[in-house]
Amino acid sequence: MAVFWILGIATGSILHGPHGALRPHTIATPLSLAGHWWALAAAGFWSRNLTGYVLGTILVALVGTPVERRLGSVRFAVAALATQAIGIVAATAFSWSVRGLMGSWFSVLITHTYLGPSALICGATMAATATLGTLWRRRLRLAAMALLALLALYSGSFEDLVRLGAAGGGTLLGPLLAGHRPRLKFPSSSRREARVLVSLIVATSAVGPVLAGLLPHAVGPLAVLRFLFTNIQPVDPSHLQALCTDPALARDCAGAQLQLRAGAGGLFMAILPSFLLLLFAEGMRRGRRFAWVAALLLEGVMATLAGTYIAGILLPAAPGSTPNEGAGAINLTEFHHPLSLVLPLLLPVLVVVLLLATYRLFKVSAPPKTYPGLLVRILATGAVLAGVYAGAGLLLSGGFTPPPGLAQLVADIPDRFLPLGYLLDVPPAFFPQSTAAVVLYEGTGVVFWAVTAVFVWKSFLRPAHHRHGADEDHARAILRAQESSPLSWMTMWAGNTYWFSSKGTGFVAFRVLSGIALSLGVPVGPKSELRACVEEFSRFAVGNGWTPCFYSVTADVKDITTSLGWGSVQVAQETILSLDSVTFKGKKYQDVRTAVNKAATEGIRAEWLVYPTAPLAIVDQIQAISEEWVADRRMPEMGFTLGGLDEINDPEVRCLVALDRHGTVHAVTSWLPVYRNGSVVGWTLDFMRRRGTGFRASIEFLIASAALSLKDDGFEFISLSGAPLARTGPHVPSPLDQGVPAPATGAMDRVLDWLGATLEPVYGFRSLLAFKAKFQPRYETLFMAYPDAAALPSIANAIARAYLPQFTFRQGLYLARKITRRPLRAGRPRAPAGSPQQSPANHWGT
Repeated sequence: MAVFWILGIATGSILHGPHGALRPHTIATPLSLAGHWWALAAAGFWSRNLTGYVLGTILVALVGTPVERRLGSVRFAVAALATQAIGIVAATAFSWSVRGLMGSWFSVLITHTYLGPSALICGATMAATATLGTLWRRRLRLAAMALLALLALYSGSFEDLVRLGAAGGGTLLGPLLAGHRPRLKFPSSSRREARVLVSLIVATSAVGPVLAGLLPHAVGPLAVLRFLFTNIQPVDPSHLQALCTDPALARDCAGAQLQLRAGAGGLFMAILPSFLLLLFAEGMRRGRRFAWVAALLLEGVMATLAGTYIAGILLPAAPGSTPNEGAGAINLTEFHHPLSLVLPLLLPVLVVVLLLATYRLFKVSAPPKTYPGLLVRILATGAVLAGVYAGAGLLLSGGFTPPPGLAQLVADIPDRFLPLGYLLDVPPAFFPQSTAAVVLYEGTGVVFWAVTAVFVWKSFLRPAHHRHGADEDHARAILRAQESSPLSWMTMWAGNTYWFSSKGTGFVAFRVLSGIALSLGVPVGPKSELRACVEEFSRFAVGNGWTPCFYSVTADVKDITTSLGWGSVQVAQETILSLDSVTFKGKKYQDVRTAVNKAATEGIRAEWLVYPTAPLAIVDQIQAISEEWVADRRMPEMGFTLGGLDEINDPEVRCLVALDRHGTVHAVTSWLPVYRNGSVVGWTLDFMRRRGTGFRASIEFLIASAALSLKDDGFEFISLSGAPLARTGPHVPSPLDQGVPAPATGAMDRVLDWLGATLEPVYGFRSLLAFKAKFQPRYETLFMAYPDAAALPSIANAIARAYLPQFTFRQGLYLARKITRRPLRAGRPRAPAGSPQQSPANHWGT
């Protein structure tokens, strides 16, 4: 900052920027750079005028100061100067590279210059993100690059390109400054983070055209989209006079007069499509299916409109017309090459494709009758405002030119609810002149859409966990009234279908994948009806052309299916702690006691809460911890029997968090209720996440705290859930056993043992089982029962799709590389990939 101001004062550049002989040495342009290479660095230490100096100083003070503290002064200086030079070179190279395709943009870019410290700060900031954790590194990079790309694509100035290039250079340079090489990595996203990303893209597609419409000199390649999403058209008064003196141009004169008179209300109505897309993007961030459908329909309209423009550009002109003179509101003569217009117009089409490809992310529905009620309220609001407009218009008719009658006002009502000028196929019958008439004319549509936006936004806030269909309500009632297993609450999660026994007192939760009716857990209902449920469901599945498969069931179900001639295989071992005997005393609990004692020393306490009603500060931290955990891995978040943020958003699920004195959440666990005859008798551990920089033994601390707390509350047991593809030996293992598998007895058992060993570097199933052994649990074997061994390939495919519905080819390649990179040492599986030795618990979700 000192150099910035000293140079400006010494060279007299504070008020009007560098001038005279100094100017070519300090200003970077696409043309002058070859002869004045030192401008790569010098351009950052001058500005255009006093406003630029003040804003540059504020930027350096607010952003540069914390960035320098994180990087250190030397690395900050290197990052700032190097990234600015990279940005200028990249912007210059890009400007010349688009000369042939986008000559109109190139002709503007070569007249632009770059001055100021903005690229220095953008580049250094992006370099500093390499020192952050995975989640915040991704968030800051995504937000910054989205903003800079938005400016570059819509505003399109040389300065915008320099800042974008500097940010990209900082992203690559940051890892080198942090001491490790940059890697092109595509981190996995949770469902929530993926929703945020898609909604951000939709929001960007809405904001960009408005930005291009408002900026007086927007020349970016996507600036043409303002003709699709907005109707902001500045009017030159002299041009207006020329239009209105020619009777043949009456429609154009009327449209120009409307644009000229449009105030804040007119501006709002002109950007209405973008406003609605922003509203729907917020709903999509929350996973709402209604918002996804609405955004798809609106983007579809824009894509259709873009298609008509493209057709008008590419199709041969009709006989007798002037070719390529224009397409709608777009003047084709301004574009150097047809592709420079066609390619930007494809953006709405690409957004539609993106929405269709990600529809599985948006499954959250509002409670029943939400949207019929919403439609009634919107229609009622429109009817009231239409009546007000017609009545008030008659009273204020003297404020219009010419004064309208009732028929004219009624005919004008549709225009009041649509973006300004969208129905200007005929000249307007009247124009507002007085202030009251202008307010009525512009305000009717604004009030309608503002009220509608409030109604829609409130529908997004309605709690989704109340959305139970009749089948789910019936199943939930049975689960509470009968005896359920530790996994039974998972049958309440999204994605399951319910089959009910002939007596209506039992049910099976299942999903059909690859022709397999894959059930989850033990059939819920009276134990006396267990065999009947198994047999009835099997007949039901076969009758529908499906192959039944009972997954993660106990020995009781396995014995029943065995008597029916089915095969079975062990798929997991569930770990259960009987709370009446839990004390955590003795040598075998040394690790657990150490975790509890260290937590007390560091001021960390365990606190119960319910996620839907938890304080916002706690919820935000839980979300951040979960997203960080997912972002650190290249594999997708799993489902089926493994819950995430959507599954803990349930008032009957309890969460236990580790909090320090400052309110920082170090870890979180979720506990599912286990019912028996109307009462909760136990709890099942499901969701588990630990902050990467938090208390290392927080998971052990939370499990121990939960066991002691629930014991005091009178519950019978807790289940630590199962560890897939892992089993204990003939003895109860200790943590030193590292989950060594028991000898396999059958061919399928040997295959599963091999698979568990192969996947150990990625998912750490056996390390997870060894971690649970610290609590000295009781082991109960879980089986998969199937009627025909010939169906095992289809069953395997169904299970894989249930656990990994979003599994991609790229992730498959990563998995193959991971499991073949380093062979396992016999009997000693490695700790889970991507984590220090402390955290089998960190991989609980897999």
